[in-house]
Amino acid sequence: MVSENEFYRKATLQMFSSLIAETALKRLKDYIKKYIPVEGMAFGLYEPETNSGRFLASIFPKDMKKPEKPIVLPDDLNMWMSNKWENEANIKIINDVDEEDPEIKKISYLFLQENCSQLNMDIELEGKRLGVFIIFTREKNKYTEEHAHLISLLHAPFTAAIGNMLRHEKITKLQAMLEDDNKYLNRRLIEISGDTLIGADFGLSNVMKMVRQVSPMNSPVLLMGETGTGKEVIANAIHKASERKDKPLIKVNCGAIPEGLIDSELFGHEKGAFTGAVSKKRGRFERAHTGTIFLDEVGELPLAAQVRLLRVLQEKTIERVGGTKTIPVDVRIISATHRPLEEMIKEGSFREDLWFRLNVFPIMIPPLRQRPEDIPEMVRYFMNKKSRELKVQKNMDLSQNIINELQQHLWPGNVRELENLVERYLITGRMEVLTGHEDENRSSLNAIIDTDSDTTVYSTLDHSIKSHIKKVLKKTGYRIEGEKGASRILDINPSTLRSKMRKLNIDYKRKS
Repeated sequence: MVSENEFYRKATLQMFSSLIAETALKRLKDYIKKYIPVEGMAFGLYEPETNSGRFLASIFPKDMKKPEKPIVLPDDLNMWMSNKWENEANIKIINDVDEEDPEIKKISYLFLQENCSQLNMDIELEGKRLGVFIIFTREKNKYTEEHAHLISLLHAPFTAAIGNMLRHEKITKLQAMLEDDNKYLNRRLIEISGDTLIGADFGLSNVMKMVRQVSPMNSPVLLMGETGTGKEVIANAIHKASERKDKPLIKVNCGAIPEGLIDSELFGHEKGAFTGAVSKKRGRFERAHTGTIFLDEVGELPLAAQVRLLRVLQEKTIERVGGTKTIPVDVRIISATHRPLEEMIKEGSFREDLWFRLNVFPIMIPPLRQRPEDIPEMVRYFMNKKSRELKVQKNMDLSQNIINELQQHLWPGNVRELENLVERYLITGRMEVLTGHEDENRSSLNAIIDTDSDTTVYSTLDHSIKSHIKKVLKKTGYRIEGEKGASRILDINPSTLRSKMRKLNIDYKRKS
């Protein structure tokens, strides 16, 4: 027979040989069966709050059905289960269930079949009963006092083992809750930043076709378009339609982070990497692991950060600031810009190799002035949204004249300008488009909306266009062509602009 010290040491090593409870139990069973008859074993947990019992971990013969769900105990067993065994070893030998007292017989048949010999060791800590460790074999009269003594030696390590199992179970549940909370928060962030795509079937139909093409892939996407065209909403749509939809969507406004902190924000830092780095910090790329990162205004990144971003794209790895360890990351990159990156490359402010990496699948989002058919639906959407936010009630029915005027406006601020216009209307009752100083730059929508009045006066469309062109010319110093010229701002051909200026009798010579 094995010595007590050797049995205790080797059995304990087997019990703690794996973080997977069933694997550890199997190894323990393979060792114990050299000295004790055993076909199966289990850690049973007693839960007095619900008067039920369940197996935390178990090994059963393949041809024997084991309980998978908690078993509710009869009421008359509640008090009996809360008591410990009377003998000092806290272990009971059951060689013939039919000869035991009614309580033991009743509870044994809840978990095991008839004609099983059992060794049941009560597991308790600080006077509180945690559960029971069960060894069984499907024959009667197989266990002796010597077997019971060997098992009783393992009470302390088994108590630690069942405590570890409970802690692991709790951690697993908390992780599942955290993942569920993260999914919920991601959905809320997408809803807050905008998840309604207005114009998907009209003005944005070509954009949505490209979104559907690229969403299932992991390729980088570059969203281009003027400020306020809804690039973030398109990024949301790509993420929601991808296989990463249940993973994190991390958003970074590259232009809003100070240059000295951009590396730390994107890639994280180690403790002591710089003054103020009192602890280790994970960056945005690590937080976006297995998900998507949206780099808004990527053209604002300093050159040093562009080099590190290029490494992420090429090698799928990062290094924290002040660290030497290479950290692999699995991240899909969606970037956005309103700046002309090709011209920035010529100026030396943006890396050409990074542009080639980001520009795998470019999507140009048209400005609002190029999709006027979407404006009526947008107005209705923003009316409903803003009225809920501001908790105000306004007449939502705008006249067709107002809608026509909105569709004819050039919208230099795009969707964001329209949203602000609707919010101003809900506050003031005035539907007016401000293109410059409020007192001198009002368009033809500067009339007070009164749906019960037929006296509202509107200026002509030509007057509105002439007024807007003159303001842009004044802003550009009457420069028509070039990067800072009026044609670039108005997004029309210089020749077309000159022709329209002649038609509207606008002097395009530089003013003194």
